Amino acid sequence: MKELPLADVYRLIEPGPVVLLSTRSRQGRSNVMTMTWHMMVAFTPPTIACIVSSNDLSFFALRQSKECVIAIPAVGLADKVVKVGNCSGRDTDKFATAWLTPLPAEQVSAPLIAECFANLECRVVDTRMVNKYNLFVLEVLKAWVDPGQPKPKTLHHIGNGAFVVDGEVIHLESSMP
Repeated sequence: MKELPLADVYRLIEPGPVVLLSTRSRQGRSNVMTMTWHMMVAFTPPTIACIVSSNDLSFFALRQSKECVIAIPAVGLADKVVKVGNCSGRDTDKFATAWLTPLPAEQVSAPLIAECFANLECRVVDTRMVNKYNLFVLEVLKAWVDPGQPKPKTLHHIGNGAFVVDGEVIHLESSMP
């Protein structure tokens, strides 16, 4: 074994696919950010925890509106995902810059993203860890998938601009649901 710098631990535990988080402020301005720090918390109702930096415009919109959309892009959107992640919504319309199409959601004011294979309309249900960890707990209110994108491959961030794409699916016997 070789010692690993503690600053690199996140690269080993990155929890899931890169997603896009869309928000809409009370003033009606939509924004989108790239997000990798998220995890499932409960099955029913589907509950997700995510970390949004307090330096991000999305943090303020999420805290204010208490709702968002988590849009899951396939690997074909990698360039757009990186473009969204490399600019600030304070001075850039990220939807226009990355050529992403906002669509109206049913349960929340934040937009769905047409190019993504899945969109999850979410409401903030717990903010007790926001001040200390920037961690929001979200309940999924409505979920959408694009039937025109069957078996999409997702992108996983492993640090320093490196990504891994989903590989082969294997099936092993399990008694878990």
